[in-house]
Amino acid sequence: MHTEGTEPETASGARGPCFRILGPLEASVDGARLSLGGAVQERVLSVLLLEPGRVVPMPRLVEAAWGDDPPATASHQVRKAVSDLRRRIPGDGVISTEGSGYRIIVTAAQLDLLEFNDRIRAAEQALREERRPEAAAELEAALALWHGAVLSGQGGSVIESAATALEERRLVATEELFELRLGLGLSSELVADLRTVVSAHPLRETFHGQLMLALYRTGRKAEALNEYARIREFLADQLGVDPGPPLTRLYEDILRDEPGLVLPQPPPAAVQDSPPAPPARICTLPQPLTDFTGRTKEVAELLRCVDAADGSDARSARVVAVDGMGGSGKTSLAVWAAHHLADRFPDGQLYVDLRGFTPGEQPPVSPGTALDHLLRSFGVSDERIPSDTEARANLWRATVAGRRLLLLLDNAAHAEQVTPLLTASPGCLVLITSRSRLLDLDGVSWVSVGLMTPQDSAALVAATLGADRVEAEPESAAELAELCGHLPLALRIATARLRNRSSWTLRYLAERLRDETRRLDELRSPQRSVAATLHLSYMALDVRQRAAFRTFGLHPSTGIDVHSAAALLGTDVHDAESTLEFLLDMRLVQQPGVGIYTLHDLVRTFARSLCGPATAEQDAAAVERLLGYYLTATDVACQVLFPGREQRGTGIPAHEGSLPPCPDAEAARAWFDREHGGLLAAVSLAELHGLPRHTVCLTRNLSFHLNARGQFDDLWNVCRTALTAVRGLDDPQLLCVTLANVGVACWKVGRFESGLEAAQEARDVAVALGDRHIQAHSESTIGLLTSMLGRYEEALTLLSEAVARSAKLGAGRAEAEGLSTLSTLYEKWGRYAEAAETARRSLEISRSIGYHANLIMSLTDLAFAQVGLGELEEADENLAQARRLSELRTAPGDVGLVLALSARVAHARGRTTEAEGFAVRALELARTGATPVRLAEVENIIGHLRCALGDHQSAVVLHRHARQAAVEMGFRSEEASALAGLAQALEALGDTETADGYRAEAARLYAFMGVRSPRTVHA
Repeated sequence: MHTEGTEPETASGARGPCFRILGPLEASVDGARLSLGGAVQERVLSVLLLEPGRVVPMPRLVEAAWGDDPPATASHQVRKAVSDLRRRIPGDGVISTEGSGYRIIVTAAQLDLLEFNDRIRAAEQALREERRPEAAAELEAALALWHGAVLSGQGGSVIESAATALEERRLVATEELFELRLGLGLSSELVADLRTVVSAHPLRETFHGQLMLALYRTGRKAEALNEYARIREFLADQLGVDPGPPLTRLYEDILRDEPGLVLPQPPPAAVQDSPPAPPARICTLPQPLTDFTGRTKEVAELLRCVDAADGSDARSARVVAVDGMGGSGKTSLAVWAAHHLADRFPDGQLYVDLRGFTPGEQPPVSPGTALDHLLRSFGVSDERIPSDTEARANLWRATVAGRRLLLLLDNAAHAEQVTPLLTASPGCLVLITSRSRLLDLDGVSWVSVGLMTPQDSAALVAATLGADRVEAEPESAAELAELCGHLPLALRIATARLRNRSSWTLRYLAERLRDETRRLDELRSPQRSVAATLHLSYMALDVRQRAAFRTFGLHPSTGIDVHSAAALLGTDVHDAESTLEFLLDMRLVQQPGVGIYTLHDLVRTFARSLCGPATAEQDAAAVERLLGYYLTATDVACQVLFPGREQRGTGIPAHEGSLPPCPDAEAARAWFDREHGGLLAAVSLAELHGLPRHTVCLTRNLSFHLNARGQFDDLWNVCRTALTAVRGLDDPQLLCVTLANVGVACWKVGRFESGLEAAQEARDVAVALGDRHIQAHSESTIGLLTSMLGRYEEALTLLSEAVARSAKLGAGRAEAEGLSTLSTLYEKWGRYAEAAETARRSLEISRSIGYHANLIMSLTDLAFAQVGLGELEEADENLAQARRLSELRTAPGDVGLVLALSARVAHARGRTTEAEGFAVRALELARTGATPVRLAEVENIIGHLRCALGDHQSAVVLHRHARQAAVEMGFRSEEASALAGLAQALEALGDTETADGYRAEAARLYAFMGVRSPRTVHA
């Protein structure tokens, strides 16, 4: 009903963009047609409009755009197409990103398909209420929206399939309209239209029957009989069959002039008994949990969906569905909500367990059985309940028509199980729970139940176990929740065990749960089990999906992308993504970000429990494929990030499948960062599966990333793992490379003596092999570590020879690194002119080969030398450049060193406030992400600065900490610097005796290193 002077909103007159798909695709705003771009944009938009309000996953959009042969960049092109459509279509949020897919948000006034659906529903409601003229009018209006074949010209199997389904709905609506018109007494007016549709659809016998009846009622019996002869001949020629029983019976009735043909037959009154009045206040809901707690967000969302539907112009029952993984508490939430809403539905609250996923291998409840249960609950007698499911569904809808009823359908397996149970009565609410989202249900509001938040988990533990026990062991309670994966079922089982074992503490149960191999056994009770719950979801998969799910449990990373998934499964990325998306729908995997999938900890444990002797061969092959993928992918990323590194063979075939795109350094770094944890775990996985060559070669590639990122503890750990692995191989070349990396890792973590041993062994093996590259690298490392230990003369010889050897070999990276180390040695020795010259040579080479990390350190080395030479302005300029470069990507300790020296120079040039800012930031970086070497250097520089500023107590703290670290490493120069700084600060504080002792110790160390006198350590 429209108010006076107001036109009804239609697809052509609505504000904002309007779309028509019941014919060729059209988009317009205020009557002006929109240009949508190319074919990809149109096909993507078409699929979104075919499923308005629903998330369309990326694989479906790709298939719609290219069919079975998409390009490698299909997903990227779809994203570009969506971006282009957003620019072309005005309005905010018309196309929204949802997970890895997209959703279009439009109203019936903006999309003819939605208006068509609304009109059809209105016609069905009018028919149920015996308002036949209104039903006919709605059908006419619905069919008038069509202006050709659905999305004609778009092509593609996805769109054609959807178009076929919509065409079928149009034809069914056309049949129903002719049936209504015939029932309203129209005949001659229909003959021409019926002949047109019969000609267009010669195989649809319903149209032929309607034409025969219209002809007969207008006194054209012969034509009616001739029409039957024509269709019988046509079917015999085309299909070799006779007309169906309904058309044959109509033909026989026309031959006999059956009286019932003259006017439409009224519905048989005998079957139209009024439904029985139900008993007062029916309620078959289970009791809600007395300790139901948490889920604040989900409860609010569910109630919001109910309220939103309640406030709309509803023509049918409101339907709200709750989905989530097994054990997430869907039923508890739905039961609590049903009781909370019960007063809104005074005619009853009914519950049906559809047993979609039920222990004991019980089959799901059929729709017929569920309808029988519902009808009996409403007092319908046995003799009135039909045997046919469709008849039962009709009786159920008639029984609840006009009533306000709440129906909870729990544990649904699929949409076909639910659809016959839905009532059309606007006063009703249907709540559905299911592990998977039932995508074939239309007009449903969805609430997804994930894991509980840590706060909700804590509240649940306190509610089930008692606040006193939780307050006594708060840390163990938090760990218990973490080990249970914040899964409500697991938490309830765990707390139930604690309640039944009063001698157990939370800490004791947490210790039992730490053992991953026993965790699922611990989370089991006589009536409930996390493993059994997950097993039900697993059994719902087909054989191929089960194998994929089990295999995903082998993935070492918490985040799985489609490329590593494809390698693990031995498929292409499209198949891998489809499998992951299906498991996501089944709530066996989660999606924390676009394109990234993960398994809940307990789900991963369950997946791994499925592996055993029977699957050992397939599992080993999957792991080897994954490791081969990671080896090839890291090699490609390293080539982009670290130009000039020496290429060495691995003896492992390159991965031939799809790799993540790494077109530039930014993309390569982003991939390394995202896969950081997975790559570390992959090294351990290779070791676990007895693949030493994969362990060693993957570590070599990973070492470049870890070194550049400043993850030196991780570098040390993986290098040690690789060294153990390589000693089991008869491959001196790999041993040589691994030992060289171990030497560098030892330097980074301050293990100078161990690093020296590894580097010396690497040099000896390299000499035996005649590998001059590794020999030069090892000699450089030996020289570096020797200089750290204060043996300057020895270090100078080694470093000079290593630099010369690298230059002769054309190894630019190694030469630049060696020169940088040599510059540092000269600077610590007090030979500033030589330090500056060497730093400039390193700087020149680093610039020529694009060696970003060494470029920063060369600038810093040069600045150190210039400070020693008193060239503060030049040092200031070089440090400013180093700081700018550091913004791109530099290890925190290296940035800290740049900032510490910047503070020293800024203070010397009178910029005290700026110096303090540099100093604070330098200490923050050094203390949070620096190596022990860099931390000692930074603390000493800032300590000397503090002393110069008169903050002697702060200087003492910094120098003492630096000295302790330097002594543990054997870092002679920084130990001496710390001692000199302590002497200066303590003397200023009046402790002359201690200061003299420290000064004497510093002098002995400087003498050992060959430094003639202590350097000027502050400006």
